[in-house]
Amino acid sequence: MIRTLNSKENLQLLSTNYIGFLSYIYRNRPFVVPITYFYDKKNNVIISYSGNGHKIRAMRKHDQVSLEVAEIDSVNDWKSILVQGTFRQLQGSEAKAYLHEFSLGVKDLVIKKEGRSLDFISEFSSKIYRDDIPVIYTIKVEEITGRMRKR
Repeated sequence: MIRTLNSKENLQLLSTNYIGFLSYIYRNRPFVVPITYFYDKKNNVIISYSGNGHKIRAMRKHDQVSLEVAEIDSVNDWKSILVQGTFRQLQGSEAKAYLHEFSLGVKDLVIKKEGRSLDFISEFSSKIYRDDIPVIYTIKVEEITGRMRKR
């Protein structure tokens, strides 16, 4: 049976995961990339970071983005949400504060979900920033829709 998730279920799926697929427009084409994120319930924003590449340039130009998060056990047992929101790049002390919240939140989720601890922020991402300072950003959650299938 496939059914629509309610608001509580949507937020539960968003807040208990830390990997999602970000979609954005770059040069008039859609792109979808995996990201590590943390959902800040208090401010209703998704926190993430990235190198200063085409994804960031694209979101600066077109700030409307979406994030898909899914838990898939099988073809007949899955949940998926799509978050619509607005990108905002952070600067200075605000960026540092959000990055700190991101790192603590993702560490906690990894401990809960995987039973292991992370020592460094570079373990959260496949990309290690050497000379490039990461861009910290949020996505203001504007709408969440979700579906699930359970046999």
